[in-house]
Amino acid sequence: MSGDDAAIRNLVTRLAQLADGGDLDEYVDLFTADARWEMPGANLEGRESLRAGAVERRAAGNVGPGSNTRHVITTQVVTVDGDRAFSDAYWQFWVNTASEPSVALMGIYRDRLVRTDRGWKLAQRTISYG
Repeated sequence: MSGDDAAIRNLVTRLAQLADGGDLDEYVDLFTADARWEMPGANLEGRESLRAGAVERRAAGNVGPGSNTRHVITTQVVTVDGDRAFSDAYWQFWVNTASEPSVALMGIYRDRLVRTDRGWKLAQRTISYG
């Protein structure tokens, strides 16, 4: 595994961890300034929009501190092409992790990443269910 491959896998994993309860500044810093987030029912663009979406999900109790949720990244393939990279990863969204854990959703993250002067950043995430 190359250093780039490991860095990208760590970035995808860190996003999942921060979604479940980490610092939102650190979370949005993992994206490019013009990043796109596409999923059924939500299309976001730019860090401020991504932050607002995360704040909204936390306010609803869907994720974040005290929500007892976990985003789990499983089977992942990373392809690096110079300063661009692609990652496809299966994900599971677990709820009630402190009492009766169960999988509420699962699907695929299709990510496009770019190398920046501050390391790899997520430029686009397309989320599908199933």
